[in-house]
Order: sequence, then C-alpha cells, then structure tokens
Amino acid sequence: MMKGGEYERVLRYLDEDGDGKVSACELRNRIGMMGGEVGLREAEMVIAALDSDGDGFLCLEDLVKMMEGVEEEEKVKDLREAFDLYDRERCGFITPKALKRMLKKLGESKSMDQCRAMISRFDLNGDGMLSFEEFRVMMN
Repeated sequence: MMKGGEYERVLRYLDEDGDGKVSACELRNRIGMMGGEVGLREAEMVIAALDSDGDGFLCLEDLVKMMEGVEEEEKVKDLREAFDLYDRERCGFITPKALKRMLKKLGESKSMDQCRAMISRFDLNGDGMLSFEEFRVMMN
C-alpha cells in the first residue's frame, strides 16, 4: 500500500509542467519514457475514466483512487487464488472437509468438529460453508 507522499511523488513525476494535474499528453509521454507505449486516444480514455471533476486532467485524488483500485484488484486476485486452494472441488465454497484436508497439508491436524467451528465463526449465512465473500471477510 502506497503512502500519501508516494502518491505525490508519482503525481510530480507524471506532471511535466508542474501545474498539479496530469494531462493525456503528459501521461502518454511519461509512459513512453518508462518503455511503454500508449496512444493519445488511449491516454485520453484513461484520463476520462479516472477524472473525478470532469476537467480533463488527473489530480492527486484521482491518482490515489486509481492506485488504490489497482491494489484492491490485486488483493482480491490473491484472495481468490488462496480460496481456490481450499475449494479443490470447485463448488464455490470451503467445506469443513476441504478445510480439514488443506490444514492437514499444511501440517495441522484438526477434527471435523474443529473445522466446523472454525468455519462457523465466519459463516455469515449459516450454511456451514464459507463462500468467497465470507472468506474475504475472514481474511480482512
């Protein structure tokens, strides 16, 4: 997770003319300097998608929202991968049996009752299994 000062440094890097905002041209130029390639039209589309006040530029708040959104997407992707390790049958849930099996692979031996108790703490709908959303709550 980036800190406020890091966001400001990124904004200063992207903001070639120092006006506190990033234009589509500045975004395209800086991406090019980093070895990427983006056309002006694509840069304009990025700006339009992230521009919170409609002025055609990215400000610090827009940059923070964009970066935190990317970090959140990565976090959800990582959680999904972890969830899938437990959900071997691909049923969309972590069952007590699946939890017991995974814990055993990790070197922890738990009884079925212990696994049911572990799941019940985060089982929001009371079905005896953990959905991905319940798993996200547990991991946060």
